[in-house]
Amino acid sequence: MVYTRKDVSRLTRSERRRLVAALLELKHRGEYDEFVRTHITYYTSDGEGGLRAAHMTPSFLPWHRRFLLDLESALRRVDESVTMPYWDWTRHRSATAVPWTEDLLGGTGRSSDRQVMTGPFAYRHGKWTIRVGVTDTEYLTRDLTRSGEPIELPTADDLEWALADPVYDAAPWDSTSTKGFRNKLEGWGPGRGPASWRTHNRVHRWVGGHMVGGASVNDPVFWMHHAFVDLLWSRWQLRHWGVRARYLPAKPPAQGDAQHRRIVARHEKLPPWDVTPDQLEDHSRIYRYV
Repeated sequence: MVYTRKDVSRLTRSERRRLVAALLELKHRGEYDEFVRTHITYYTSDGEGGLRAAHMTPSFLPWHRRFLLDLESALRRVDESVTMPYWDWTRHRSATAVPWTEDLLGGTGRSSDRQVMTGPFAYRHGKWTIRVGVTDTEYLTRDLTRSGEPIELPTADDLEWALADPVYDAAPWDSTSTKGFRNKLEGWGPGRGPASWRTHNRVHRWVGGHMVGGASVNDPVFWMHHAFVDLLWSRWQLRHWGVRARYLPAKPPAQGDAQHRRIVARHEKLPPWDVTPDQLEDHSRIYRYV
């Protein structure tokens, strides 16, 4: 049966409670931390020499689609009514808007150490201890709006710039690609600092704290953010219906190409799963967005 993913602002009080309870239960069981480990393992950059499956690569979108499906399956084993909502950061743009409410994700971190003190994922409640990360910090951290050097969330115009590109991805198939929807949505721009943080990447920086880096899954907003990114891929496919909207590259880069064996082509297996990008292009038999 096809299930539905909603805008997080449209969740009922009961749906909010159920989502939070399911996330906390996964954490209690130790299952949630496995998702954090997986993301850290596949947080690979251009500068590393091996295969890139999750970031700075064409498979950024199908990799996170499958990752989100696995999380959603785990949540639904706890409570079959739960699905992951999406956070439309072009509409809900302030640090006090949904999803930063007391009954959902809580708010920003305190100024002294960025520790989240409100909401169900605050360390003080004893139900959300950080056990897997790149530091020894046990509490969830955030710095909404990047208070020291404020930045704004991406706008609808920023999204239009990405959605208007009719080609999925283009050589050199990495963070330096200037053409193609994938990198325009993933958000690797030229230069360094805020000007280079676009779309998806800028949202991670805007949230701050644990959302910056490989351990970003420790913040449950990670999933709501990526549900919206997934929705944007669906919208792009509908706009550019047909051959042009297919995943690229269709075939692996040839030997001698700098990206040979470093990216996943359309019909190659996408680690760590036994699935290919083309098998993840259509989600209509699994879920829909409203």
